[in-house]
Amino acid sequence: MTTLTINGAERTLDVDPDTPLLWVLRDELRLTGTKFGCGVAQCGACTVMLNGMPRRACVTPIRTLAGADVTTIEGMSGREYDAVQAAWRALDVPQCGWCQSGQVMSATMLLQQLPAPTDQQIDEAMAGNICRCATYHRIRTAIHDAARTLEG
Repeated sequence: MTTLTINGAERTLDVDPDTPLLWVLRDELRLTGTKFGCGVAQCGACTVMLNGMPRRACVTPIRTLAGADVTTIEGMSGREYDAVQAAWRALDVPQCGWCQSGQVMSATMLLQQLPAPTDQQIDEAMAGNICRCATYHRIRTAIHDAARTLEG
């Protein structure tokens, strides 16, 4: 049994301790916004916030999470998140949408840490997120737009 907080609610889970967080979220808790992409923490589709920092859920065993605070895309909120969502919609960033929850999670964390990031800082922060549709230019533009929204 492992007890942790997911999207603000304490959960006690009776699963194999080696089960990756991704499958606990999707299969046990039906929080399907976090996606499976590669299974080796390279694509970013499974990004969640773990104790306030981005983490790849596909390689994070549940046994390492006792007492942790996990936020999935379903539990995101706040000024930065709202600004990112608005910019994503305004610029039609998603195409297939598969990577978008991970992209939005990473972009939100970036803006929480750096309210006015440069292109290089955006590229570095988003480097672990692969977009099969190659919307990288729109992602970067949307992050700049979200930053401007937060400024003013």
